[in-house]
Amino acid sequence: MLFVCYPKCSTCKRAQAWLAAQGIEAEVRDIRENNPNEEELRRWHAMSGLPLKRFFNTSGQQYRALGLKDKLPGMSEDEQFALLATDGMLVKRPILVGEESAYPGFKEEVWAALK
Repeated sequence: MLFVCYPKCSTCKRAQAWLAAQGIEAEVRDIRENNPNEEELRRWHAMSGLPLKRFFNTSGQQYRALGLKDKLPGMSEDEQFALLATDGMLVKRPILVGEESAYPGFKEEVWAALK
């Protein structure tokens, strides 16, 4: 498993503690130092089955500064993936990625079912 996070984020810390308590080992990747590229984001999005908007950190400073709430609806999916790949702080975190699934954000009941 791959655990993509921002180490200073309280939700990421809580998620990492949950993984440890479940005995789930995951490679930890700092989203700020090693931003997901467009290919990874496309693959994770496809595995998640979620709307692409769920991969945006809608409560982040960068999201607000760029006015993405108003801009995203008019952007193509290709433009959205390209934008996400430019800055890890635009990406929802944490993301837990398995061989067959990926989920942005931390929800225990969902993560427990990921493979």
